[in-house]
Amino acid sequence: MLSAGWQLAAATLRGAAPLVYGTLGGWCAERAGVVNLALEGLLLSGAFAAAVVAHTTHSAWLGALAGGLGGLALAAVYGLLVLRWRANQIVAGMGLNLLAAGLTPVLCKMLYDDTGRTPSLTLAERWQVAPLYGCWLLVAVAWFVARYTRWGLWHGFAGEQPAALDAAGVGVNRVRWVAVLTGGVVAGWGGAALSLGASSCFSRDLAAGRGYMALAALIFGRWRPVPAALACLLFGFCEAAQDRLQGVRFGSGEPVPVQFIQILPYVVTILVLAGWAGAARPPRALGTVFSREGNH
Repeated sequence: MLSAGWQLAAATLRGAAPLVYGTLGGWCAERAGVVNLALEGLLLSGAFAAAVVAHTTHSAWLGALAGGLGGLALAAVYGLLVLRWRANQIVAGMGLNLLAAGLTPVLCKMLYDDTGRTPSLTLAERWQVAPLYGCWLLVAVAWFVARYTRWGLWHGFAGEQPAALDAAGVGVNRVRWVAVLTGGVVAGWGGAALSLGASSCFSRDLAAGRGYMALAALIFGRWRPVPAALACLLFGFCEAAQDRLQGVRFGSGEPVPVQFIQILPYVVTILVLAGWAGAARPPRALGTVFSREGNH
C-alpha cells in the first residue's frame, strides 16, 4: 500500500511538471497585463524543437535549450501581434495555437517523412529527472522575484497600474515584451518536459490540452506563482489516476469505460474554471493595450 502511494505521488509530480512550466509561462505574461491563450502552442513548439534537436545532437540538455528557444520564437510572434500591432490578444493567442498545431506536423513531414511523430529518443537523449527539480526551482525564483526585486515591482505594476509605471519613467511595453518572451521560454521548457521526459518523442497530440489546464491552474491560483503551481498538482494527480483507474469495475463487475477515465483531467479543468473564474480577480490591466496617449 505504501509503495502504491509513493508511485502515485511520483506519477503526480511527473504529470504536474509540464503544467508548472506552462503555468509559470502564462504567469509571466498575464501578471504584466498580456492575456496568454497561446500556451498550448508554446508547449507544442517547445516540444517539437526539443525532440528534433535532442535526436540530432544526442544531447538532452541541448534539446531542452532548443525547447526554450522554440517557445521564445512563437512568443516573439505573439509579442509582435499584440504589443507592436495591437491585435486582439484572445484571437491572436488562439490563432497561434492553431498555427503550432498545423505547422509542427508539416515540419515533421519535411524532416522525417512522418506527420505523426519524430523518431524515438534513447534514454541518454531524454530529459527525465531535471524537469521535476527545475520546475519547482523556477516557482521559488518567480516567488522571490515577484516579492523582493525591483523587476517584480515593475512586472506587477505593468498588469495593475501601467499608467503609474509609465509616470515613474519605466516603459510599460518594454516590461511586457520581456514578460512575454520570458514566458515563452519557460513554457517552451514545459514542452521539452513533455517530449524529452514524459514521452520519448514529439507527437502531434502531445500537448493534449495541457496549455488550457495550465491557464486554469493560473486562474485557480489567482495569478500567483506558488498557489498556481500547487494547483498543477491537482491536474497531475488526475492524470496519474487515469492509469490506476483503468480496469476498475463497478459493483456489477463491469469495468469503468475508458472514455470516462480519459476525460477526468478535462472535467476537473472545467469544474475549476466554472468555480473559480468568476471569483478570481485578474490583474486590472489584463488584456489592455497601453499607450501614452491614454488609449487603452
